[in-house]
Amino acid sequence: MSSPVTDRTVLLGAVAKSVTDHTPPGLNDKVTDLFDEFRDALLRYLWHLGLALPDGEEVLQEVFLSLFQHLDRGRHLHNPRGWLFRVAHNQGLKRRLREHRDSQTRVETEAGNLAVDLEPNPEDRMAHGQMQERLMSVVEALPEQDRRCLVLRAEGLHYREIAAILDISLGAVSLSLARSLARIARSMESRGL
Repeated sequence: MSSPVTDRTVLLGAVAKSVTDHTPPGLNDKVTDLFDEFRDALLRYLWHLGLALPDGEEVLQEVFLSLFQHLDRGRHLHNPRGWLFRVAHNQGLKRRLREHRDSQTRVETEAGNLAVDLEPNPEDRMAHGQMQERLMSVVEALPEQDRRCLVLRAEGLHYREIAAILDISLGAVSLSLARSLARIARSMESRGL
């Protein structure tokens, strides 16, 4: 099965659409001869650039159409091989970049269409609730002064502020908080948390 670009008739059809009144005679034959000579090498190069064969064939068609237009404008080629590979390289990179952008857009669109449930699942909610109940039972079992120190510290107050509010020494605040935190830590360890 012959692919569209590897078939000379497709190239000739594209070239024929570009023919103008001032197109030099024999230009079609020259472009077709260059196509026959470099087609396989250019396709291999485009494949090594990371393009799939169908994409490489489309790029190849664009390259030879550009060649025809270049020559039709009266410009000359000193190194047709170098010119063809340079244009194929540039066109191939553009195609690859466009393919990458298109795939990124598809991925972002598909990801945007996914509904993400940020809420914890029922099992996690239940475990969290149980842990809070345990913590509250430990806090409630603390002596009143230790509990007050802990609540004030949880509110963001500094040790000096707690000491002033409760009218106790700074050392007593420190000792009370250390005792409370140690008791909470032991409770959590004994329950495997």
